[in-house]
Amino acid sequence: MSGDSGRRRRGLPRTEAEAPASAPTPTPTPTEVEVPQDESSAPARRRGGLPRTADAPSSNAAEPSTATPNAPETKSSEPPAPTASAAPRRRAGLGSGPSPSQASTPEPRSEPGASAAPEPAASTAERTRTETPPTERPGTPPRRRSRIPVWAAAGIGGVIILAAVLVLTVQWFLGTDTGRSFLSRYPGQYEQPDAPGGYPWWLNWAHFFNAFLMVLIIKTGIQIRRETKPEAYWTPKWGRKRRISLTIWTHNALDLLWVLNGVVFVVLLAVTGYWSRVVPTSWEVFPNAVSAALQYVSLDWPTAGDWAHYNSAQELAYFFTIFVAAPLAIATGVRMSGLWPDDKHNLNKAFPVEWARAVHFPVMIYFTTFILLHVILVFATGALRNLNQIYTGQDATNWAGFWLFVLSLVVIIGAALATRPVIVAPLASLFGRVGR
Repeated sequence: MSGDSGRRRRGLPRTEAEAPASAPTPTPTPTEVEVPQDESSAPARRRGGLPRTADAPSSNAAEPSTATPNAPETKSSEPPAPTASAAPRRRAGLGSGPSPSQASTPEPRSEPGASAAPEPAASTAERTRTETPPTERPGTPPRRRSRIPVWAAAGIGGVIILAAVLVLTVQWFLGTDTGRSFLSRYPGQYEQPDAPGGYPWWLNWAHFFNAFLMVLIIKTGIQIRRETKPEAYWTPKWGRKRRISLTIWTHNALDLLWVLNGVVFVVLLAVTGYWSRVVPTSWEVFPNAVSAALQYVSLDWPTAGDWAHYNSAQELAYFFTIFVAAPLAIATGVRMSGLWPDDKHNLNKAFPVEWARAVHFPVMIYFTTFILLHVILVFATGALRNLNQIYTGQDATNWAGFWLFVLSLVVIIGAALATRPVIVAPLASLFGRVGR
């Protein structure tokens, strides 16, 4: 037991958090601390290392202290421990010197898993400047450049080249004796002595309503094909089981107005005799249509006599649009709409909806192409005169028809922008129930 009493624990002084709760005692200075030595006891065991902080668990509870009971404790006034990157140092307690066994103890080795010292900031910044292009900031993702696909550019260039070759070829052909002879025999239109001339007021208004409705019909038709989740649905009052999107209802409502306008137009054509301007009455319409088409391609526009009647190319185009394309659009549209009876199996088998869908969309493409070519030719073959004929009904060259055209264009664009569920829903609610 004398050996146990002689063994004392040396090391760094404990902090205030480790000191046991006892009555406050005066803190002596380091020179006042005297540690009694007992030469008969075992060699003193000392504990080195970094000082424990306040939140470190105290080892007094796990290991009984062997220090002298009356040995006073001191506070450490030494600077904090160095960082992990610095060289490890062993600090002894006050009043103790290095023992022979301690002097021969090798320095502790660093663990294999220990992290290396951090790289200097200068080298990191230098590597960043080396790896990053000078035009981009460090950490900025690469900017994607939008370019026209190669196939699109090649296609556009090919179309331009083919068009130029076609124009030059037709001009060369019409300059030959064969071409001049063909134009002399078929000037582009045949004689129609009984056809009325000019443009009556009802034709001008029907033309405007047709353009107005066609733009909205094409717009809503494209929306139907691209729509995945409708914003609202419409349910008719007479059939609660039928429910369609509000876009389809708008498209169908515009179709009904367009059909009504077309019926009035065809009836007036038949009553007034203007049908002879759009219905071929001679087989000479076909060679004259070829002649007119060649003149269009050669950029030598066939504009003579259009106030009295159309040239053969225009006549065939209007005839096909009014009496072929329009009925196809109406029939296929009705087949795909809710007006078609679903319980008529024989009728559905004779006119399948798949066939209607396969025809309806190409017909819309035809109408779109026809409108674009029509507008281009109106401006290319004398815009002021053509606009006066169709808007004022006068064969004159002034700006009246042009400004009426601009006004109609503003109305059409405004209607196209206003074709939205928030505006269409109140109108649709008059004929059914609108909801989500």
